[in-house]
Amino acid sequence: MKKVETNVCMEWLRQLPKVDLHLHLDGSVKPETVLELAAAEGIRLPADTPEGLLPYMQVDEPCGSLQAYLAKFEFVGRFLHRPEALERVAFEVVEQAAAHGCRYIEVRFGPQLHRNRGMTPDEVIARVIAGLNQGEAQFGVKARGIACCLRHHGQLDNMEVIEAASRFQGRGIVGVDLAGDEGAYPARLHRELFALARRKALPVTIHAGEAAGADSVYEAIAHLGAARIGHGVRMKEDPAVLELVKERQIPLEMCPVSNIQTRAVSGWAAYPVREYFDYGIPVTINTDNLTVSGTNLTKEYHILMERFGFTPAEIGKLLLNGLEASFMDEADKRELRRHFHQALAELNISR
Repeated sequence: MKKVETNVCMEWLRQLPKVDLHLHLDGSVKPETVLELAAAEGIRLPADTPEGLLPYMQVDEPCGSLQAYLAKFEFVGRFLHRPEALERVAFEVVEQAAAHGCRYIEVRFGPQLHRNRGMTPDEVIARVIAGLNQGEAQFGVKARGIACCLRHHGQLDNMEVIEAASRFQGRGIVGVDLAGDEGAYPARLHRELFALARRKALPVTIHAGEAAGADSVYEAIAHLGAARIGHGVRMKEDPAVLELVKERQIPLEMCPVSNIQTRAVSGWAAYPVREYFDYGIPVTINTDNLTVSGTNLTKEYHILMERFGFTPAEIGKLLLNGLEASFMDEADKRELRRHFHQALAELNISR
């Protein structure tokens, strides 16, 4: 009986209209696709089935550290330097999101990570957007891109990303991000970079409060101009930062499964999603990496209900938080807001 009830709950959750604001392209490549991309390039892999590849592409829970988690990206990254490969995986991310009720996604990627075959940052961005557009047309999921600067990259490389992103703003790119090893490369090293982003009027989201503490979140907000925070799990280490985020109503892009895997907290009992939500912080729920984390949004929301007692009404609030926190233009947001309210009413979710 319990299994039947769980299945019913999962199906109900799958049908909910969702938004995924923190979704990495290179962390969401399907094993089947890697097999085909490798075959096309004549590259031998350590396994010849999707199941056999998973240990090289997916982490266990927990995986040990953020650094161990990031290592999984190296296996897939070498196959993402051809235009057709980027376009394909972007399309397939939209397809995977559609299977779990997503109506809008923001897919982030680092243009400088896909240039070993000679593409420029503009060409990388154009190909990813082309794939997202194809996915949007086929699956009805609005799909936009966020261009990531990397913490360990030099200033010139990252400046190139900001400049390229600004050329695609309004044409598929909705913002920029700073990603990578937060502990080893603090955000303060990139103040000048994000001053440029602000001059370009590019919305900013910053990975912070995951592998580093509350100071990292404060730096992202106060000096890098972050309108959203990626993860933010550890910001509660400083009550003043917690209060700042609440006062300014800065949305958090929380990714429960990933946050546990990277040991951003010691375990589920210490995960602050309920604490932040109850405190009035605009929490959003996201996947981070579909393949690396072995997750999807249905699973993420089921965890909230099962482990933290979120009610259907509270789930509805989280869904709407994601919509309101998005970087989509206001006309699209207004249209999607009407759709969300209608869908939630049909599923008997009061707000």
